[in-house]
Amino acid sequence: MATQNNFQILLIEDDTAVAQSLQDGLEREGYSAVWKSSGQEGVDYAREHNPHLIVLDVRLPDGSGFDFCRQMRQLKLRQPIIMLTVQRDEIDKVLGLEMGADDYVTKPFSLRELLSRVRALLRRAYGELAATNNSELFYAADLVLDRASGQVWRGSELLSLTPIEFRLLSFLAQNRGQALTRQQILDAVWGYSADVESDRTVNVHIRRLREKVEHDPDQPGLILTVPGIGYRFAG
Repeated sequence: MATQNNFQILLIEDDTAVAQSLQDGLEREGYSAVWKSSGQEGVDYAREHNPHLIVLDVRLPDGSGFDFCRQMRQLKLRQPIIMLTVQRDEIDKVLGLEMGADDYVTKPFSLRELLSRVRALLRRAYGELAATNNSELFYAADLVLDRASGQVWRGSELLSLTPIEFRLLSFLAQNRGQALTRQQILDAVWGYSADVESDRTVNVHIRRLREKVEHDPDQPGLILTVPGIGYRFAG
C-alpha cells in the first residue's frame, strides 16, 4: 500500500508560478510532484509512469484540459483527476466530470483546499481499498466486485472503472435496497462536506457509472433513482 511519502502526483499546468507553488506545497506535504507544462506532455508522462493522481488545468497551450482528460480515460488511465478551472460557471465543472474527472477546484484557490481534495481522493482510491488484505469477492446482481484489486467483472468482461467509480458502486451495492441521499453518498465516497454543487457532482458520476455497469443506461435496472431522496441499488 502506498504511503504519503511515495504517492506521486502529476501537475499539468502551463502557468509557471502556479505550477511551482503547487509543486513546492505538495512536496512540503511529503508527496512526489512532477510538473508538465502541456497537455500532451502530461498524457505521455501519465501513460508511461502511471502517477497516483493528476491535477489538470483546463486551459493549456496545446488544447483543452477537458480533451486531455477524456484522452487519458480512453487510454484506460484510472487514477483520480482533479481539474483546475478559472470558470465559475457550473457547466465547465459538469463538463469536466463528464469527461472523466473526479473533482474540480476553481481558481483562485488556497493550497489548503487543494490538499484537502488530494488527500480525500488518494484515501478513497488507495488507502481504504489497498488496506484490504482480504481478497473477498462481493456479488451484486450479475457483477463481481473484487475489493482487493478494485476491479469489477461481468462474466469474463472486466469493466473499466476509476477508483472513485469503484467506491461509488461498492457503497451503493453494500447498501442495496436502501435509499441513499446525495449527502450520504458524497460523504462516503468523496470524504468531504457537501457544497452547493454536490448534487450535480453525484448525479454526473452516477450517470457515468450507469454507462459502464447498466445493460441499458437509459433504463437502469441496477442503480435506481429515488425521487426527492437520491439513489438506491436494486435489492
